Amino acid sequence: MISLYKEGIYLLNGTEVIPESEASRAPQLSGEQNGQEEARHETITYGILKSHNTSGDMNRLRLKFDSMTSHDITFVGVIQTARASGMERFPLPYVLTNCHNSLCAVGGTINEDDHLFGLSACKKYGGIFVPPHIAVMHQYMREMMAGCGSMILGSDSHTRYGALGTLGVGEGGGELVKQLLCDTYDIAYPEVIAVYLEGKPQPYVGPQDIALAIIGAVFQNGYVKNKVMEFVGPGVAEMTTDYRNGIDVMTTETTCLTSVWKTDGDTKNYLESHGRGDAYRELKPGAVAYYDGCVRVNLSEIRPMIALPFHPSNVYTIDELNENPYDILRQVEEKAAQVADGRAEFTLCDKVVDGKIQVQQGIIAGCAGGNYTNVMEAAHALRGRNCGSGDFSLAVYPSSQPVLADLITKGAVTELIGAGAVIRTAFCGPCFGAGDTPAHNGFSIRHTTRNFPNREGSKPGKGQMAAVALMDARSIAATAANGGVLTSAQALDCWGDVPDHEFDRTVYKNRVYFGWGRPNAEEKLVCGPNIKDWPEMGGLTEHILLKVCARIMDPVTTTDELIPSGETSSFRSNPLGLAEFTLSRREPAYVGRAKEVDAFEKARRAGGNPEELAEELSQVFGRIRRLPEFAAVNAAETEIGSVIYAVRPGDGSAREQAASCQRVLGGLANICREYATKRYRSNVINWGMLPFQMEEEPGFDTGDYIFVPGIRDALAGDLSRIRAYVYRPGRDTFDEITLSIAELTLEERQIIRAGSLINYNRKKH
Repeated sequence: MISLYKEGIYLLNGTEVIPESEASRAPQLSGEQNGQEEARHETITYGILKSHNTSGDMNRLRLKFDSMTSHDITFVGVIQTARASGMERFPLPYVLTNCHNSLCAVGGTINEDDHLFGLSACKKYGGIFVPPHIAVMHQYMREMMAGCGSMILGSDSHTRYGALGTLGVGEGGGELVKQLLCDTYDIAYPEVIAVYLEGKPQPYVGPQDIALAIIGAVFQNGYVKNKVMEFVGPGVAEMTTDYRNGIDVMTTETTCLTSVWKTDGDTKNYLESHGRGDAYRELKPGAVAYYDGCVRVNLSEIRPMIALPFHPSNVYTIDELNENPYDILRQVEEKAAQVADGRAEFTLCDKVVDGKIQVQQGIIAGCAGGNYTNVMEAAHALRGRNCGSGDFSLAVYPSSQPVLADLITKGAVTELIGAGAVIRTAFCGPCFGAGDTPAHNGFSIRHTTRNFPNREGSKPGKGQMAAVALMDARSIAATAANGGVLTSAQALDCWGDVPDHEFDRTVYKNRVYFGWGRPNAEEKLVCGPNIKDWPEMGGLTEHILLKVCARIMDPVTTTDELIPSGETSSFRSNPLGLAEFTLSRREPAYVGRAKEVDAFEKARRAGGNPEELAEELSQVFGRIRRLPEFAAVNAAETEIGSVIYAVRPGDGSAREQAASCQRVLGGLANICREYATKRYRSNVINWGMLPFQMEEEPGFDTGDYIFVPGIRDALAGDLSRIRAYVYRPGRDTFDEITLSIAELTLEERQIIRAGSLINYNRKKH
């Protein structure tokens, strides 16, 4: 079904895969000098990156994007940061969508206050504003902005438009701020992995099935981590562009950097049908293209899949699960017990009734599930059938108003409603825990993007817990037609009869504010009472003292755990208000600990002597001075802050708040074995925190202190071995440890010294 090559490969004429070790058997490769390097330049990726690189050095990319996008739990922070840094107008098309905080009953007026802020910002700075319920951000960008050979930056991890020939990159807000200040996105040239598609999907197999199969094959081993996935091969032509979009958006869950597909006549038809035929050009690899690896996918062998809680990589075929439910579900229950940590109960084996798994909820939604083709297929599956009147419910969220309008015209909505489904407007809530939270101990199946712990909105700390499995819309519809009994789409014979989508942009023409290129400096920003400026942050001192305020030994720590989604998103325009929720579902005592340390630092910056603030600090600095090199260390000149240790932090969302919340609470660093994603590490850096790593197990615990001498000077040199000293209160010892920081650009080093991107830009601009 899926195989991974253990070496690089050559792709000949887009159709033949030659492993690097067998290159000599290919006449096209024999006798060439430096053939591999030249062949690297023949990928689609290389061409797009070269056209957007401003450095002149393809090994050290400095990229400028064609357009950007943010939604309503990120754009306030982005714009506030850019304003504080000196931005006067949007220098590139910037689309603000309102698809996350669209339920205005949550948090009083503050969600709609953010929407008004966004509209006023688009008027003032020249942006594009998509009102609530009109479109989820990624569907709008597909329909109106993405094009072959372009690059789009979004403050959302699922910024993926590769099926339209666009390199879409999801990053934290700091990277968008840099573009707004006419700066660049700086990375080393990434490795490129071929995703070679062959065969043809079965009629009952949907894009989510293919995506989950790929995620299951590459996530745990990190095969594509921080790399570009380039979809090639004859199998591409066996799928429509709408179908390809559904696969492509899920590449985020592989932890790749971005993705791109070869384009063809169907891509052209898609763009032409959306009134943007001029955005098409053929993209394909050269005659001989070299890739750093290859994921080979036989589409014909993919079967309907399910990703069980609590990660999209926890993948089984639905048939496999139904054949052996108890053993598989018990494994999930064990993980659930770890997630709940004794605060709540969650069971799955009790969902097996008469040998069949009973599901309580089905959701088809968002940028992955709400596409036209998926919803139309679900409607056909439910024609003449119904969801029943039991505890199973089905909700469908088409991804945009133009999609919904066409589904209404073609009768699909009537079929769904008649079957008992509830039709909702374009909204991302089911993807991040702000809509359709199941009942306690409920099991939900969803064609959405993620199923991380508590992402569906449950709160173990209050004894409430549910869980989500990911499935394709076709199998969700088959399950609905079977009264909530988990059913593979293969059980039905109704697939493939999908009429062409007829896109009508009238709703966009009449409702979206198109202000690109027309800024009005006189326009006043509308700031509700919850919209707050970023607090002041100090610059890095020569030495720093860190107090460990959380030590998390889980294999992976997601951004959902670092700062929860759901109802907390209403506070994302209020840095200090949101910070109260930091690690609340994983380490509830963290906020109090961090605030205590931050109080010491604030007193120090106000001129106080830290050693007079707490006996513990006096003991720490007294012990530091007993180290021969540091007898003269001045506590009043040593920055004090908190630090989090996590094994592998940052999987999941691009949300910069996972880092900024730590920073506004006085965080100075993260320490980890490795960062789960580039985007989380970038967020740590842009908020002025040190992205430390260490190879050995942490010999320190919550409450211990870590003294890092000479760190400001160290940032100018080799960061592979950084001395630090661990002090354990109550024990008169200092243990030396070795930290490291992976490669930093000159600008990143300067941002950390300045204490944040805001501080750096204030000095720069």
